[in-house]
Amino acid sequence: MSGNELAPELYDLLSGTGLEGKQGEAMMLLTVSEDGWPHAAMISVGEIVALSGGQLRIGLWPGTTTSGNIRRTGKATLAVIYQGKAHYARLHLQPLEKLQDSKYPRDRYSAGVIAARQDVAKYADIVSGIRISLKEPDEVLARWKDTVCELLRD
Repeated sequence: MSGNELAPELYDLLSGTGLEGKQGEAMMLLTVSEDGWPHAAMISVGEIVALSGGQLRIGLWPGTTTSGNIRRTGKATLAVIYQGKAHYARLHLQPLEKLQDSKYPRDRYSAGVIAARQDVAKYADIVSGIRISLKEPDEVLARWKDTVCELLRD
């Protein structure tokens, strides 16, 4: 890994703003399971927000394998294919307090970027990453906006 801050375009993607225009973007959050195997989970722009280039907040559905792995190890890697580049960020995570008035229950985490890098190949262009199509965009976008607002709360 080459730095400890997200690339500007990745920071913009994860800013928590303009979710309507970013609704097709998804990324992988990689953790390590209890038996030592990599565990991959797909997350959306409505479940992660960048407070700065070096600090994120992540909201996961409670009780998931990913959340359990994070609680156990305090580590994850965020993998994002965006604007023709592969982005990888090693994260050190700490649980945040649950919000008693949360509209959508989430396990919330503060995530410090320990190392970040971009990857491109000289011999090929990355033309696509993980893309999703929301089945009920109005409902999902409303939930994402609420989640981002709750992630920004202390």
